[in-house]
Amino acid sequence: MTLRSRITFLTTGLLLVALLVLGLALEGLLRGFLYRNLRLELLEASGQVVRLLNLGGQALLEAGLPVSLYAELALLPEEDPALLAREGGISLQRSPALGNQRLLLREEDYRLLLERGEAWAYPELPREGAPLRLLVYARRVEVDLSGAVWPGVLLVGRPVEDLEATLAQFTRIYAGTALLVLALAALLARSLVARALTPLEWVARRAEAMTERPEPLPEPEGRDEVAALVRALNGMLSRMEEAFQAQTRFLQDASHELRTPLTAILGHVGYLLRRTPLTEAQRESLEVVRREAERMGKLVSDLLDLSQSGTWRIEPAPVRVQDLLEEAREEFAKSFEGEIRVEAPPDLFVRGDPDRLHQVLANLLSNALKAGARRVGLKAFDLGERVVVRVEDDGEGIPKEHLPHLFERFYRVDKARDRERGGSGLGLAIVKAILEAHGGEVWVESEVGRGTAFSFSLPASEPPPPPG
Repeated sequence: MTLRSRITFLTTGLLLVALLVLGLALEGLLRGFLYRNLRLELLEASGQVVRLLNLGGQALLEAGLPVSLYAELALLPEEDPALLAREGGISLQRSPALGNQRLLLREEDYRLLLERGEAWAYPELPREGAPLRLLVYARRVEVDLSGAVWPGVLLVGRPVEDLEATLAQFTRIYAGTALLVLALAALLARSLVARALTPLEWVARRAEAMTERPEPLPEPEGRDEVAALVRALNGMLSRMEEAFQAQTRFLQDASHELRTPLTAILGHVGYLLRRTPLTEAQRESLEVVRREAERMGKLVSDLLDLSQSGTWRIEPAPVRVQDLLEEAREEFAKSFEGEIRVEAPPDLFVRGDPDRLHQVLANLLSNALKAGARRVGLKAFDLGERVVVRVEDDGEGIPKEHLPHLFERFYRVDKARDRERGGSGLGLAIVKAILEAHGGEVWVESEVGRGTAFSFSLPASEPPPPPG
C-alpha cells in the first residue's frame, strides 16, 4: 500500500471515529433531553393529582385524572409485590386514554415503590401489532374516602414511541450526513495528500533515474521539508562522489605501484627458469612463484580496469553480432577440447564498442571453461529494439544461493577452487560495468549439475552504411 493511500485511510479512519463518537454523544444528549422533559411533565402531572387528593378523594373523583396521560389511581389492600404485579390493586380511577386497561408494573418495580415510595417503570400495554411502551411514574399516596384513609398508588405515564421515533429519525439524518461528510473528506484528504507528496514523488523519480555516478538534484525554492530533503540528498551524493573518487584514485595508484614489482618478479623468475641450472625442487618453487605472480598481475589488471569503469571511453558503433561471437569462439577454440557452437542471425547488429564487448564474451567463456564445460553455446536473439546474447554451458552449475551475489566485486562461489583456477573475483563485476556503460543489463540462470546460462541485452542497431 502506498504512503498516499495509508495517509488517506488513516485520516478517513480518524474522521470516522470522531463522527461516531460525536454521533453517540449527540444521540445521548438528545435522548437525555427528551426523557428529562418527559419525566418533568409526569412529575408535574403527578403533583397536580396529589394536590387534588389532599383536598379529598371526592375532589379527585369529580375532577378526574389528566386526559392526555395514561394514569390510574388504585388502592393497596395488601402490600405484596407479587400480588400487585398480577392484579394491580383495586382500581379507583383511570384516565380516558387508558380505557378499560390496567397499568401493571413488574414485581421488582412494585417492590421498589413500596420501599422508597416512588419508582420509574416501563410497562407495556397490549394492542394490535407491537405493544405500546410507556414511561410511568409511580408514587404512593393516601386516599381519603368518606373520612377513611386508604393506602394507594398513583401511576402516571406517557408513551415513548414518539420520542424513540424522533431519536431514530435523528440517527438516520446524522448517519446520512456523516457518510456524505466522510466521502467528501476522503476525496479532499486524497487530493491534499497527493498535492503534498508530489514533490516527494518527483524526488523519488529523479533518484531512480540516477546512474552509478549521480548528479545533484535541482533544489526547489523555499525552505519547506521537501527542499530540506533535497539538500540533504545532494549533500549525501556529494559525499558519495568524494568517496568514490578517493576509492578510484587509491585503486589506480595501488594498481600502478604493484605493476612494477610484479613485472620485475616475473622477469627474474623467467630468467632463472631459462638460463640457470636448477634442481627439480627449485624449478617447482619458481613455477609456483611465477604462477602466483601471473595471478597477481591479472588481479592488478582487473583492479585497474574496474577503477576506470566510470571513465571508460566507450566508442559505440554498429557491431555485427555473428562476427563478435565467431571471434570469441575462434580465440577459445584453440585451447578448448570441447565444442563451442554459435547461433546468431547474420543480419543482427548491436551498438557498442567491439573491444569492450569482446572482453565481456571472453570473461563469460573463460568462466564456462573453468566450470568444466564440454559444450558451450553462443546464441543471439532479435527482440526488436533489444538484442539478447546468451552464453550457455553444461558445466557443474552454480548453487541458487550464490546467484544474487555473482556480480559483486571479489565474490567467489568456491574460494579455494577459484583461487586454484586463477580467478580474481572481479571478472563478472567488470562484465556488468561494461554492459551498463552500453545501456545494457546482464543476468544469470543456473542449475547444479546441468550448467549455467549468462545472458545480456544491448540496444539493437541498424547495419553500418556501405563504404563510400
